[in-house]
Amino acid sequence: MIFFPAIDLKDGQCVRLLRGEMDQATVFGDDPAAQAKAFEDAGCDWIHVVDLNGAFEGEPVNGAAVDGILDAVSIPIELGGGIRNRETVDMWLEKGMRRVILGTAALKDPDLVKDSCAAHPGRIAVGIDARGGKVAVEGWAETADITAEDLARKFEDAGVAAIIYTDIDRDGLMKGPNVEATLKLACAISIPVIASGGVSSMDDLEALKIAGDGLFEGVISGRAIYDGQIDPGEAASFLKGESV
Repeated sequence: MIFFPAIDLKDGQCVRLLRGEMDQATVFGDDPAAQAKAFEDAGCDWIHVVDLNGAFEGEPVNGAAVDGILDAVSIPIELGGGIRNRETVDMWLEKGMRRVILGTAALKDPDLVKDSCAAHPGRIAVGIDARGGKVAVEGWAETADITAEDLARKFEDAGVAAIIYTDIDRDGLMKGPNVEATLKLACAISIPVIASGGVSSMDDLEALKIAGDGLFEGVISGRAIYDGQIDPGEAASFLKGESV
């Protein structure tokens, strides 16, 4: 399994939100590129980046910060937030982004997901964020009347590289991930699942590793790293099955 340290961008800074609320942001750093380099130096194999402003506004906002991250590291990066059309998908992939994440677009424009997968095999992920089991979109500001499993099934044959599943009710609270809901989704589809939301300790990583063996591609964590609860290098080695 892969450990994905998260860099969430708001107004050019590294932040974390509580339950996806933009007015509940804690700033952890003002140099996203340096943070990305620190993750690479620690031994992480991927970095998960989200343009939070972009997710709310429907178009890229923190482009300069993302460009800085791309320039700073050589490991693959996946990016979500504000990617709602083919031009934006193509732009980021051409700039060197390894994978882009379509969230709101997956619900509101599923053809964009399918067309992008056909054009960029293996480089499109779908982000499914759920509140109370139902899919939330537009930067988590709206909740749709569809379950995570039903939305994911729409892309079974599209060639999606991964489903990134976030339980919003756990996100940023440091209370542990929703292992049951994540496993339920992973068992319902053939697409690899990446777990996100509430991962706050090595015990949480162990629980996800045991539950998701062969089903989960990896785990995302953000706040726990910045709070010193998870060492990114140790986490990366642990999920890869290396001794730490």
